[in-house]
Amino acid sequence: MMKKAKPTVKDVARRAGVSASTVSRVISNNPRISQATRERVLEEMEALQYQPNAIARSLARSRTRIIGVIMPSKETDILLNPFFPEALRGIVTEASRHNYDVLLSTNSINKDELDDIKNFIGGGKVDGLVLMRSREHDPNIKYLMKTDFPFSVIGSSAGFPVNHVDNDNVRAAYELTRHILDTGKRSLCFASGSMKLQVTKDRLAGFRQALTEAGLPLTDSQIFTGAFDEETGMRIAEEIFRCPQKPDAVVATDDVIAFGLSRAMTNLGYRIPQDIAIGSFNNSVLSRYSDSQLTTVDIKAYDLGQKSVEQLMKAIEDGLRDGSEIIEHQLIKRKSTLG
Repeated sequence: MMKKAKPTVKDVARRAGVSASTVSRVISNNPRISQATRERVLEEMEALQYQPNAIARSLARSRTRIIGVIMPSKETDILLNPFFPEALRGIVTEASRHNYDVLLSTNSINKDELDDIKNFIGGGKVDGLVLMRSREHDPNIKYLMKTDFPFSVIGSSAGFPVNHVDNDNVRAAYELTRHILDTGKRSLCFASGSMKLQVTKDRLAGFRQALTEAGLPLTDSQIFTGAFDEETGMRIAEEIFRCPQKPDAVVATDDVIAFGLSRAMTNLGYRIPQDIAIGSFNNSVLSRYSDSQLTTVDIKAYDLGQKSVEQLMKAIEDGLRDGSEIIEHQLIKRKSTLG
């Protein structure tokens, strides 16, 4: 059987309806090419699988001294969650140390993160990217690996051999749950954001492990999900209030969820932690200054951001593609579990 011929510049040009020289100018990141033409050519390059790392090689020859940060899309008021500004502070600090500026993606409920990634790369706007989250079967990671573009991930690698900085979220959730069990609580539930996120899956795994070791069951009725916002916490509190067998503790995957949960529980007449204990993650300002100060896991958001840029610089300068680092967490015990 004859081996299939590799696609050429002329093949790309024919499909995109442009000249071969225009394709070459797109590859070399020529600023005279319009954005519409650039995107059309890049789409055809991807469809034909024509030299997928050409974009990265051209950027290596002509640096922008800018890194892009891909913020989660389809989330409302994402910057109101204290984790993101703190992680961004670490990103900006480390980027500045390397004489780089930072460009944030535009968060929109009508736009996918992959659109932002293609726009950043295709427009020649950045030298590398930091992804602020990862998902199972993550299409963003798949695309960036395919194009061999420098990037790093804050969070799990989602099973891919890519640069990432994370916490041991399974262990952290286990330790938080174990602490609550040690206070005498026995009917625990789990409150989280989307189950599509790897961080949620990991924290649920740690929660499950602690319950199993204690000989306690875990059913679907003990798991509540929503978004990473205060409204989700308040809604979950109402759902718990209507449960025939009410839990005596909640492990929340984020301080913002826990804050809404705590406020709503207090309004419903619950005493924290006597009636219901609450533990969460991030050690944000909300955990320290809420009416019932929250027991929480400090995941070191600033360090996560800083280390993600350290890895990205190695990706840009040295071609690092599978670096990993685990940031140590710290369990901080406060009134919401200790009374």
